[in-house]
Amino acid sequence: MRRKDRCISNDEAFEILKDAKYGVLSMCTSDNKAYGIPISFVSTDDAIYFHCAKEGTKLDYLRLNNNVSFCVVGNVETLPSKFGTIYESTIVSGTTREIEGEEKYNALMNFLRKYSGDYIQEGKSFIDNLSDKVTVVKLSIESITGKARKQ
Repeated sequence: MRRKDRCISNDEAFEILKDAKYGVLSMCTSDNKAYGIPISFVSTDDAIYFHCAKEGTKLDYLRLNNNVSFCVVGNVETLPSKFGTIYESTIVSGTTREIEGEEKYNALMNFLRKYSGDYIQEGKSFIDNLSDKVTVVKLSIESITGKARKQ
């Protein structure tokens, strides 16, 4: 990281990741071009989980090359008079794999708690009815960096 004064601790980077609602997953296409898409996700101490349809471009690329980068941006405030921005961000690198069974169910429950916490019972029924129609992918975190300008 060029601006060492903006580097934040791994604990702070994980907090930004935990609090973020959406991030950008970056992959490599079959012809070696960059491909990034916004996704919703849940995170644990060592992994990020996201879900998608059983087939599609995202899964095609992940099955060809499971090395990815994932980025979230936390609180942002522009400083027009200073020609700058207050911000916080986290970038994660790692590998992905599709998951099943109890790990898949737990990841979907974590989605439910994060995005629909007031509807747990209804969400459990939703998961039970649709979990075989969705793919859940685990991104195992191999490295994490965080950066922030706080003033």
